Amino acid sequence: MEGSWQHESITTNGVNLHYVTQGNGPLMLMLHGFPEFWYSWRYQIPEFASDFKVVAPDLRGYNDSDKPPSHSAYVMSELIRDVEGIIRGLGYEKCVLVAHDWGGAIAWNFAYANPGMVERLIIMNCPHSAKFSEGLKTPQQLLRSWYMFFFQLPVLPELFIQAQDYQFIEDAFKGMAIDKSAFSKEDIDAYKDAAAKRGALSAMINYYRNIFARRTSNQNWSILEVPTLMIWGEEDTALGKELTYGTEAYVKDFQIKYIPNCSHWVQQEQPQLVNQYMREFLAA
Repeated sequence: MEGSWQHESITTNGVNLHYVTQGNGPLMLMLHGFPEFWYSWRYQIPEFASDFKVVAPDLRGYNDSDKPPSHSAYVMSELIRDVEGIIRGLGYEKCVLVAHDWGGAIAWNFAYANPGMVERLIIMNCPHSAKFSEGLKTPQQLLRSWYMFFFQLPVLPELFIQAQDYQFIEDAFKGMAIDKSAFSKEDIDAYKDAAAKRGALSAMINYYRNIFARRTSNQNWSILEVPTLMIWGEEDTALGKELTYGTEAYVKDFQIKYIPNCSHWVQQEQPQLVNQYMREFLAA
C-alpha cells in the first residue's frame, strides 16, 4: 500500500510538522482526528496521488510532529495558523481540504478564517461547530461526549490510558467499528505506538482541554461560500447523526453522503465508498 509516498517535514508557526506526501499537481491536504495520525488516510493518499499532491500531516502534538508542552499551544487559532503555514510553506495559495474528526473541526474553522485558501472542503464525521454547540445542549450528545469531560481532568486521563497499556486506543477503534476487520493488529499497534511517543498523549488530550474555553466565545457563523461535501458514517457512537441536520443553513453549496453500517472511522472502514464520493464531488 505504501507505494511511492514519502515522509517529509515542514516548519510552520514555530513547530516542525511531519507529513506523508505522494503525487504532483494541485494540493490536497488531509487532516486526521483523535487518536490518529497521518496513517488514517492510508487508503486515500495513493488513491488521489494521480491527480493531486496529497499531503497528510501529523497534527501538532501527534506522532512525529513537535509536541509543545503547554495547554495553550493547542488552541484553535494556533491550529489554523499551522494549516495556513503548511499550504504556503509548500508553495501553494490554496488546497482541497479533506478532514476527519478533530481535523474536521480545524478544517471548518480554517475555511471560515481563510475561505480563499480552500478550493473545496470535504469533512468526515465532524459536525459544523455551530451544530456541535447546539448538540452539547442535548442529553444524548452529552452522554456520547463523556470522554471530553473526562479529558478536562489534569494528568489522570494520561495515567489511566498509560496504565492499561493504551487499550483505550484499541477500544476506540475496534469498539466503535461496525466492521471489526477494518483494523488489523498492525493498524492498532501503529496507533498505540504513535500515542505512546513521549509527550504525545498529553498533547492529544490538550486539544480537548481547550474546547470549552473556546465555546464560550460564541462565534458568529456566517454562510460559508466554499463548496462542501460531508461524508458521515451513520453508526457513529461519539457524534450523533442528528448533528448533521441543518448544516445547509451555514454552507451555501453543501451536500452530504451518509454511509450506513459504518462507524465514526468512515474513511478507514469504507474506503472505497469514501473515495468514490470524494471523486464524484471533485469531478462535479
